[in-house]
Amino acid sequence: MENETTLVQEKERVIPWNVYPRPQMRRDSFLNLNGEWDFEVSNYDYIPSKFNMNIMVPYPVESKLSGVGKHFKKGSRLFYRRFFDAPMRIRWRRVLLHCGGIDQRAEIYINGNFVIEWCTAVEGPMTVDITPFLKDVNELIIKVVDDMDRSIPYGKQSETPKEIWYPPISGIWQTVWLEAVPEYYIKGLKMTSTLEYCDIEIQGVEEGKVLFEGKSYHFYDGKIRLTPTIKRYWKPDDPHLYFFSIYVGNDKVDSYFALRTLEVKEEYGVKRLCLNGEPIFFHGILHQGYWQDGLYTPERPDDYKLDIVTAKNLGFNTIRKHLKVEAEEFYYQCDRLGMIVFQDMVNNGRYSKLRDVILPMMGMRRLGDKFKHRSKVSRRSYIAAAQNTVKTLYSHPSICYWTLFNEGWGQFCSSQIYDLVKGLDKTRFVDSASGWFKGGRTDIESVHCYMKKFKIPVSEKPIVLSEFGGYSLKVEDHSGSGQSYGYKQFEDRKGFVESIRTLYENEIIPAIGRGLCGCIYTQFCDVEQETNGLITYDRVYIKADDKIFHSISERLRY
Repeated sequence: MENETTLVQEKERVIPWNVYPRPQMRRDSFLNLNGEWDFEVSNYDYIPSKFNMNIMVPYPVESKLSGVGKHFKKGSRLFYRRFFDAPMRIRWRRVLLHCGGIDQRAEIYINGNFVIEWCTAVEGPMTVDITPFLKDVNELIIKVVDDMDRSIPYGKQSETPKEIWYPPISGIWQTVWLEAVPEYYIKGLKMTSTLEYCDIEIQGVEEGKVLFEGKSYHFYDGKIRLTPTIKRYWKPDDPHLYFFSIYVGNDKVDSYFALRTLEVKEEYGVKRLCLNGEPIFFHGILHQGYWQDGLYTPERPDDYKLDIVTAKNLGFNTIRKHLKVEAEEFYYQCDRLGMIVFQDMVNNGRYSKLRDVILPMMGMRRLGDKFKHRSKVSRRSYIAAAQNTVKTLYSHPSICYWTLFNEGWGQFCSSQIYDLVKGLDKTRFVDSASGWFKGGRTDIESVHCYMKKFKIPVSEKPIVLSEFGGYSLKVEDHSGSGQSYGYKQFEDRKGFVESIRTLYENEIIPAIGRGLCGCIYTQFCDVEQETNGLITYDRVYIKADDKIFHSISERLRY
């Protein structure tokens, strides 16, 4: 099921990101509102009488692609305005407004009427019924306030970017779109697979039919089990997807699922992570989700595909999506191309370099997590965001692993958060504390190792080296800013490549027999001042040697 362009478009209007934004739940009705919007910045909450600027949606305000390229001071109100007609409401009964990413808090106004306040970082992708407010021609205004509130999950953003911190982003950063639905419509899908069948929960409706493998099946309680005639299990070298359609009255949704299981098994006295009942070594790369011109948003949807294919061509079968939740297009491409995803929750709260990095790297890693991150507001925000992340991404077969906390940042009550996530999703591995500051319950013994030799720990859990490497090679005219940050500096490509090969051969490969189940190299590409990527920030120059990396990947097996 490839991406399609919109069925309803405006002539002579540039529409960036002109693909269906929700690949696992497609409808024919789709009006993309991306493109040039009126834009204004104000110190006041009321809607301005004049809009003196323009901005290209869906690129963050600070990005070059937005046409603004500027970060506005704390307290600024960012106003977006867009006019659209509503031909769909003549044919259908309800019109839904969607947006997957707005940073941080947004208020929606239709024709001067307040509709809703939303925070996608906490509440997940926005969907709101705007039917009561519609006219034939409509004015949509989105007001955004981004004061870098650290109680809201914010990832790697910083107003003073340096070292491992990157520029902040504000405003709309994912597609804004409309969808027409009948009065009685499908509101969501939840798919849980085994190696034999897929159980599908159809949310918002009780009765309808499903077309699968040329046959029609009825459901009566909002649930149906689909059993493929021929069983092909989803895995990186054969990412088979099964497609189906759901019909409920006048509503039709197209979707897909995969047959795939995850479990822990013991093999020769060592705990192994298994995919479809067989041990697999997760050979991974850290992916920050930043692009040179678009920051949080790549210029084109195909840029996701380019990154995934590049990683696969280097021999990787896993991407650790680091401290960011991407647009669903990313996970769809991972589903269909066969890239396993280790998905991080987006951390929030106060970050302390001394407590969260320096002391742990010196060996002080036993600080308990019950009393850290004490802010009740931050805790509630993190919990809500984690729940919505699992809910939004649950049905994507490529996601195999949830990471709750990274290097102690924002960490609190990890056993309780583990129980919460496991209650929502029993089908995937959960890493409670990536790096250090082990809490309590976890599926994984997760460690980071930089600037010293990796020694595999003794553990009753499967062991994953969830970050390592970080070797730096700056390529002039292709890297980010004038700075160059990494954990080991190199002046030429030969030394860079050979040192990475030595690292794998001397420290990673020998650890597999002693229980290592996966490793995540830092990182896929340079980001701003960080020059420790295997490719450059502009995705033009590949520093890694694909022959060497393929040779390494062949040896990272059981």
